[in-house]
Amino acid sequence: MIIGLDVGGTHADVVLLGNEGVINEIKVPTDPTDLFDTVLTALEKITADIDPAKIIRMVMSTTLTTNAIIQKKLPQVGMIVSGGPGVDPHFYRTNDHFECLSGSIDHRGREVEPVQAAAIDRIREKFIAAGIRHVGVVTKFSVRNAAQEMAIARQLEGHFEKVFLGHRISGNLSFPRRIATTYLNAAVYPIHREFFEAVNNSLTRKGLKVPIRILKADGGNMNFEASIDYPAQTTLSGPAASVMGSIAFGPEKGDALVMDIGGTTTDMAILVDQVPLLAPQGIELGGFKTLIRSLETHSIGIGGDSAVRVENSRIQVGPHRNGPAMAHGGPSPTPTDALVLLGKARKGSRELAARGFAPIAEQLGVTIEDAAFQVFDHTCRQILKAAEEMVERINRQPVYTIHEMQDGYQVRPTTILVLGGPAPLFAEHLETLSHYKVGVVPRWTVANAIGAALARTTCEVNLYADTEQQIATAPEENFTTRVDRSFDQAQARQMALDLLQKKAVARGANPAHLEMEVTEELQFNMVRGFHTTGRNIRIRAQVQPGLIYGYDPVAGRLM
Repeated sequence: MIIGLDVGGTHADVVLLGNEGVINEIKVPTDPTDLFDTVLTALEKITADIDPAKIIRMVMSTTLTTNAIIQKKLPQVGMIVSGGPGVDPHFYRTNDHFECLSGSIDHRGREVEPVQAAAIDRIREKFIAAGIRHVGVVTKFSVRNAAQEMAIARQLEGHFEKVFLGHRISGNLSFPRRIATTYLNAAVYPIHREFFEAVNNSLTRKGLKVPIRILKADGGNMNFEASIDYPAQTTLSGPAASVMGSIAFGPEKGDALVMDIGGTTTDMAILVDQVPLLAPQGIELGGFKTLIRSLETHSIGIGGDSAVRVENSRIQVGPHRNGPAMAHGGPSPTPTDALVLLGKARKGSRELAARGFAPIAEQLGVTIEDAAFQVFDHTCRQILKAAEEMVERINRQPVYTIHEMQDGYQVRPTTILVLGGPAPLFAEHLETLSHYKVGVVPRWTVANAIGAALARTTCEVNLYADTEQQIATAPEENFTTRVDRSFDQAQARQMALDLLQKKAVARGANPAHLEMEVTEELQFNMVRGFHTTGRNIRIRAQVQPGLIYGYDPVAGRLM
């Protein structure tokens, strides 16, 4: 059996899955001030009367790191950055404790200027005096030669709790994005570690020794031990869970919009032939352009419990959530209250909902029931507008699925898949207002938790080879080896796949069921005078995101 757990802004959804499908499902209110207690409550309820030995793993998705970034509630970290000639790293400043060093590596991985040990010492003492506990180190071409980053790290060793090196965070050459990604990784590290260690320790105290895995933004997962070093990869795992929970129900041919309508937000994504789209360069989060591999998702601050008000005779929904709907004892009118007044939602006090909508009706000059319809209609129209804007944005750039680039492809969804607590209540009206065929994902209230549970382990490897210098390196894997001048593209491809298999197994993947593919393969000849002196080769390979082996049929039994 597998536990899937998704911690959202309003509810934590938890499911227990077996070969026969969903064994049990539970929703508990999310306490944003105590997410730890929220998770433990959910786990205690889902594991009641269950033999712990039968549970083989637990997969979590959470908004913890995402919320910390968006709300700018990040602890102070230190950043040490070196760019080299022609580059001023100050342009890429991420935070207050941002220090620049001399020293540089060229694009071939050759040292041009060494770093100064005395300068590193000064920065180290400055960080210690400021109470810094976590440090990020990024040099421009460390993905070609990590020697300077590692030299800096050696001088910091023993003085800080954790030092993150840019070449280990991402093997991508984008210097500004690697700086931002390393910074966010260091900043969310203490938040991530505290939360998941607490969960792990509590499970141990209960006698429930379950391997814990966490969903990543790209729709795959990693084990807890690996996530400690790469916590930024867990951002946007909530929207990714929704996508993974919808894959099996999208059209086999054609495009579909996925909409997870929650209490706080509506998260959207697109499937092409049941395959999610991928943000090719990495997500933008909290104003930072990163190298965090992610599904192409979009979130808006409109949900069932979004606060409703009238401003200048116009209805406004969200982006804030002040609490539950007034029909459930909350402080502000919401779209959920509108659904109660329209007779669509069976739970909740109609009297309390009417009390909340009375001022809105008065401002609009209509009856309470008419006001309720206008609010519900406005909410649906805003969701559809955001979806259309997302499609337009995607079509202005090359389209990438999680498997490959779709050259010249234009996304044209004909179907909307709706999930989340109020999904059936929205589906009919969304279809009335649009040209889409709207369907509700089975088990819509917990489909995101199911998606987290069924997602397979994913990872990526970037390999660079320079046959003139006779070296091959995979910076994220801390791998460097000598090669001869005859080393070719085919050999590089096999080396990358071997590294990928090793990495995937270390992160918890089943070696018998790996689906690996090469997603990028480039080769450039290096010429001096009139002669080719070597080849510069780059290989990028991945484990395909998807559902774990053996559980594909489970999705078909969720009706």
